[in-house]
Formats: sequence, C-alpha cells, structure tokens
Amino acid sequence: MKVLLVFAHPEPHSLNGSLRDVAIRELEAQGHEVRVSDLYADNWKSEIDRPDFPSLDDETPFQPSRASKAAFAAGQLTEDVKAEHEKLLWADTLILQFPLWWYTMPAILKGWVDRVYAYGFAYGVGEHSDAHWGDRFGEGTFKGKRAMLIITTGGWQEHYSARGVNGPIDDLLFPINHGILYYPGYDVLPPFVAYRVDRIDEASFDRLAENLRERMRTLSTTPPIPYRRQNGGDYLIPSLELRPGVGEPAATGFALHVDRRDAAE
Repeated sequence: MKVLLVFAHPEPHSLNGSLRDVAIRELEAQGHEVRVSDLYADNWKSEIDRPDFPSLDDETPFQPSRASKAAFAAGQLTEDVKAEHEKLLWADTLILQFPLWWYTMPAILKGWVDRVYAYGFAYGVGEHSDAHWGDRFGEGTFKGKRAMLIITTGGWQEHYSARGVNGPIDDLLFPINHGILYYPGYDVLPPFVAYRVDRIDEASFDRLAENLRERMRTLSTTPPIPYRRQNGGDYLIPSLELRPGVGEPAATGFALHVDRRDAAE
C-alpha cells in the first residue's frame, strides 16, 4: 500500500514528531511505501491568493473557486500544488497528522487543503442532475482510497466525551472527516487521538506508541466510518436533505449522517 502522511507540527522533536516516526517505521515494516509532506519544514504557503494563479488577469476580480477551476483545467496551478496532487493520486491512503489547536487543525494544514483541493480535482467534479448532485460525499477523485487522522490534544478524553465540556470528539472532527476527507470520496477511518499529551511520561508514551502501531498494522482492514453516500438514496436531490424517516428517531446533528443500520442488525 502507498501512504501519504501530511504532517503539520512546527517542532520535529515534539511528541507529534515521535508519533510520526513510530507510524512511518511501522508502515514500512509492514511493507508499505510512505511519503511525507512536512508542511512546516517545507515552508508551505498557507494562504490562497492571487499569486496562486499567475495567469489570472489583473483586471479580473479574484474569485478563488473560479480561478482554481480555470488554472486546474489549463494545467497552470503552482508547482507546489501540482506536487501535492501527484502525491495524492499516488497514495492509496492519506493520513493527516496534527495537534488539535482551538478545536481544529493548524492554519498551515487548513491552507494546504485550501490550495491543494483545487476545483476540478477535489471538488466541482461529476454531473449535476435531478438524481445525481456531483461526485462527492462517497464519490469523487479519491473514491476507493482510505484516509484517517492522527491527532494530539492536551485535553482529557473525558473533556471530549458526549457530556464533556469540549463536546464529543466525533462532532469536533466531523468537518474534517466528513467535509474534507469524505467529500472527495475517501473511505474515512476512525481517528487516532492521543489525549493529555502535555503530561505524558515514558510509560504512557510506550502504550500510546504501541496503540498507534496497531492502527498502522490494521490500516487496510479497519472498517471506515459509515457515512451516508450523498447519491445513495438517503438524501433528497437537489436540496440534499435526508429523506423523511431516514435515521434514528433520536439522532440529531452530525449523527444523522452516519448510517448505523448494519451495526444495529
């Protein structure tokens, strides 16, 4: 299997750096090919702006999606973005690794998504009709590939529980798992989350590292989160609302978009 790990932490000798090395060593020990995009080490440009589209006329108002669509179709995206496209198409599995900062990913990683997910590449693909609203949420460029998150956070696991003050971790990660990974077609695996990392000792790290090794060993067999396919019949088109009666009666919010029928049977 070919694995791309996109790493977003400014300190290579951090806990994140150690976990990255654990993951890579285990993947390679299992015979997988691994490539790494180290965003801070590469001085990745995070903001999307007019210089990303050098062929854009100076008199034309800058509208990112339109500029992205035209540049991608013409093969005129910047070389750093083209290089990431090549890696994503090469990889069977994408891993995004980052510390959870203010309930989300670091800005440099969000900027990687903003710039690399070009119109016509990661979104804006597929036909739109009364029965099919584009290739997305279960379809798209990365259909058949896998993706997962490796995350660290200083908070306790209880803080991110159903009744925890931070809200459930699955809800916090929904915009990333569902909106960034599932949207262009990835099968999204449950995340690997390390809690209370500011107070970790050697014994705790050893347990954490072994748990991560196990996740890397089962990367190809772990069942993905069963998100509902947009064009699979559960949603009305074009409103993209769930059909009446779909979902558990007590479910609300993000949980409605996870299909647990097989688990309940």
